[in-house]
Amino acid sequence: MSRQRHDRRRIVFGDFFRDRIRHRPPLPNLTPQTRLKFTISTVAATTLLLAGCGGPLSTLDPAGPSAGAIAELWWVMLIGGCLLFAGVMGLLLWTFLKPGAAAATSPNLWLIGGGLVLPAIVLTPLLIYALFTGERLLAHPGAGDVLRIDARARQWEWSFTYPDADNGARASRNVLHIPAGRPVDVRVTSADVIHSFWVPRLGGKIDAIPGHINVIRLSASQPGTYHGVSAEFSGTGYTNMQFTVEAHPGVSYADQLRRLTQEAP
Repeated sequence: MSRQRHDRRRIVFGDFFRDRIRHRPPLPNLTPQTRLKFTISTVAATTLLLAGCGGPLSTLDPAGPSAGAIAELWWVMLIGGCLLFAGVMGLLLWTFLKPGAAAATSPNLWLIGGGLVLPAIVLTPLLIYALFTGERLLAHPGAGDVLRIDARARQWEWSFTYPDADNGARASRNVLHIPAGRPVDVRVTSADVIHSFWVPRLGGKIDAIPGHINVIRLSASQPGTYHGVSAEFSGTGYTNMQFTVEAHPGVSYADQLRRLTQEAP
């Protein structure tokens, strides 16, 4: 598979395709009934896998503009990855179908074209799109009509304070109340170790770091209940460190805050 030339060794790519082992796949030997069972089993297994894309913690079921942008980015990345994979598999198939053409192609062309040019054509637009999407998701200061809420993590619970509430700051434990249809800047910190604040259907995730405040912008398009978790292991009670987000209509949000305690948990 290698040849000596001017005391240097180089791989002759055509040798890879001439030194092949041919075999017949097992499926042609199966009966029609067995093939049908195999097809049904494959479809059923694929359906079960796709069912994991739903649920209260699914990032592919967005309920707000921030989560929608993240889900859109995921789909774009998936399509780009599939295109790149299809291109590589197409070249591989071409070399198998025409081994002579593959052997006649310069190795440098394979390395430069397949290793640099093809990935750059696909990955560069994806990178630019991802950077613009990430910029849109940032909580830029100075934006109008943005509500502020403080989130404080501790082993193993969340406490939320509402400094913009009427008649003084209000607080809640393991339930975050937000107005539907209005952007909310959640200022996240921690009282002990590093945790991670994440509401998959409303936005991205951000670390809760002791002595430091990180800001994430959330927004719920419709009233409802959304589930949040800590996305970073923080000890034996980590699995219980969950919370819910209650998105209220604009009129009832102020009433809900009045029913909360004025003292921080």
